[in-house]
Amino acid sequence: MVRTVNGDWLIRGRDGRLSVYLSTDEAVLCRAESVPGGPWGAPRRVGGEQRLHGGFALARGADGYTHLAAWRPTRAEEHGLVHSTHFRPLLAPLDWLPVGHPNRTGARTGAPALAVDEAGRAYLFVRNRGLGVQTVNQKSRGGWNAWHDLRGSKVHEELVAVTAESGLVAVYATNPDGVLRWHQEEPGARPLPGDPLRTAVEPGTLSALPTSKDHTTLYFADPAGTLYAWRPGEDPIPLLPAAGPGPVTTLRCDLDGHDCTVLAQRSASGRIAFAAYPTERESAGLWWTESGPQLPAGSGVSLTVDEEGRVVAATLTPEGVLRVSRQKAEPGLALAAWQEIP
Repeated sequence: MVRTVNGDWLIRGRDGRLSVYLSTDEAVLCRAESVPGGPWGAPRRVGGEQRLHGGFALARGADGYTHLAAWRPTRAEEHGLVHSTHFRPLLAPLDWLPVGHPNRTGARTGAPALAVDEAGRAYLFVRNRGLGVQTVNQKSRGGWNAWHDLRGSKVHEELVAVTAESGLVAVYATNPDGVLRWHQEEPGARPLPGDPLRTAVEPGTLSALPTSKDHTTLYFADPAGTLYAWRPGEDPIPLLPAAGPGPVTTLRCDLDGHDCTVLAQRSASGRIAFAAYPTERESAGLWWTESGPQLPAGSGVSLTVDEEGRVVAATLTPEGVLRVSRQKAEPGLALAAWQEIP
């Protein structure tokens, strides 16, 4: 059974090869193209033979390196967080190394979230036992700094971490009152709390995307199923009804010479729905267009751009079936037929 991943699990490596990361009940696996656009290799286990708790987080730095974090069982009823780095798709990732626990010891407290700053340092965020947010980050010369309590109250499990175009890191969370946000004001600094957004938010629907030099846009759904875009300091902008449950997958890319944002989500019909609009111009309007076969509940979708500048979409079912579709060489966001990767 493939588990939930927090982050964009379809990644273009520094050598142009695409790779995907997936989580089983006990391991993280990686598959990669043998050459850009070529056949895919078999899944390989990430980080050695350590047994993991299902689900993990990942983030890609500006240097092209992929960072991963997951929980592992340490002893009876207790867990600890571990971290690995993957430098290139066809190289073996580093072994899992312990990062600790937000409350020193205890059981798993929430799904981890990762971001990587402009210096290549990973920032790990997770809900703590008191239902606040805890963070730990890598030192410049190796190792990790001490855990730091960002506070917060009644925080839901799912966090979203993001690196802005400036290279500064931020993390978002929800609680019964709305959206909480912490952000860096300078490189290497601890994230500080920003003004919360008091609004009704459906837990587990957050996703974030850097959309300009000055802004990161947060996407979320309200309990009625309306999808919103929000940039701190502004009012949330209603976009359209969410295609299905959970967070939307987002990508900023060039479409016909225009800076555009693409959204993707498994729809209520089971197919993948896509929408696109000029970045930060939500007033231009957007609508869903469905693509591909019907997928079972729990299937995920991820987006990237290949070395030729084409949008690539990948889907992964809970049983581990991987499908990929690439943008056609024609105007707009037209995708070729979906191909199942054996």
